[in-house]
Amino acid sequence: MNAPTNPITSAGLAALKARYDHLLGTERPEIVAIVSWAAGNGDRSENGDYLYGRKRMREIDRELAHLAKRMQAARVVHPSQAPDRSRAWFGAKVTMADEDDHHRTLTLVGDDEQDPSADRIGWSAPIARALRGAAVGDLRTVHLPSGEKQWEVIAITYPDP
Repeated sequence: MNAPTNPITSAGLAALKARYDHLLGTERPEIVAIVSWAAGNGDRSENGDYLYGRKRMREIDRELAHLAKRMQAARVVHPSQAPDRSRAWFGAKVTMADEDDHHRTLTLVGDDEQDPSADRIGWSAPIARALRGAAVGDLRTVHLPSGEKQWEVIAITYPDP
């Protein structure tokens, strides 16, 4: 069975690796030192440093496993090399307008690098799924929890190669 792929930009993969390296090289050793010190103090049942340290170490280990899994499944996609730049695919910056002529510009990125506050929408988000393959002038219906909303694609741009 093939593992699912995780499309991501090279900058997104670098950010995942940086987070992994920080956790493994900085945070985890600090917590291990605290837990070792706290364990040497005797009674562990009421030792807050020991209990908190062990809990934080489990959280770090879970996040390291998650990041390793995501990086292993990662497939770097270079948006500047998109074969059909007239349609919205991974890495495209799409400007669209709703029925009330409110414009919105989104960038379609990997799920691990999404940031809605910076208008970076994950590849598997409902609005990104609706925009996949859209061309300028297309009407796309997005199924949102509040109901359906129609958007017209106004412009599509990609980063320069």
